[in-house]
Amino acid sequence: MTEDQARRPAVLPADDDVAITGQLGPLLERSGFDIRTVHDGAAALAAATGAPAPDLIVLDVLMPHLDGREVLRRIRRSGAWIPVILLTRVGESTERAMALEEGADDYLNKPFDPYELIARMRALLRRAGRGPPPLAGAGRLRAGALRVDRTARRAWLGERELTLTPKAGALLDYLVTHPDELLSRERLMEVLWGWESAATTRAVDNRVAELRRALGDDSGAPRWIETVIGEGYRFVARVEAAE
Repeated sequence: MTEDQARRPAVLPADDDVAITGQLGPLLERSGFDIRTVHDGAAALAAATGAPAPDLIVLDVLMPHLDGREVLRRIRRSGAWIPVILLTRVGESTERAMALEEGADDYLNKPFDPYELIARMRALLRRAGRGPPPLAGAGRLRAGALRVDRTARRAWLGERELTLTPKAGALLDYLVTHPDELLSRERLMEVLWGWESAATTRAVDNRVAELRRALGDDSGAPRWIETVIGEGYRFVARVEAAE
């Protein structure tokens, strides 16, 4: 193995649809990843908890033997905080919220753009690496004076508790678990409403505006949420897990 190959991140795609894995595997290889593909939940769990463990897992929800969410729960119970992206055909926002609460780092609906998947994989690898648990696995987060209790679904700025609509609260949760990452309006709309929703990207802008009002943020000189014109939004404050 060459030095360049030794540095290639090890990725475990787990999906029982061989049409997907057959096309995705070679693309990921060409994109600089070392790939080991499995086709059922039991094999995914064995590979995720064995040695050497992968650097990142792309996990389908609907698989034989063990479904993807059960695999995720068992991985997290084992104490492993390998970054996990869930793939599913279920577009309900409640399904996504449950998966994220159980420890998924990101969530992508099928059919998906493989280049969008690669972008999210690279962002997760940059953010998580092999160090402490990723932000998506923390129950409480802090960004300066902002504190977010993800379990209780409450947030404070200093001593003042923020009053947010459920969608704005979900948006804040996603932003603080994906800091410094450019998030398109389409991606945020998918996260908050699901891919079959009739909501438009304007609904995302409205929820961002609600968050800015609650945080006292200035869009012209943002401390929290930056607008990237023509692209989307980025949470610019430094985020860390809190006790």
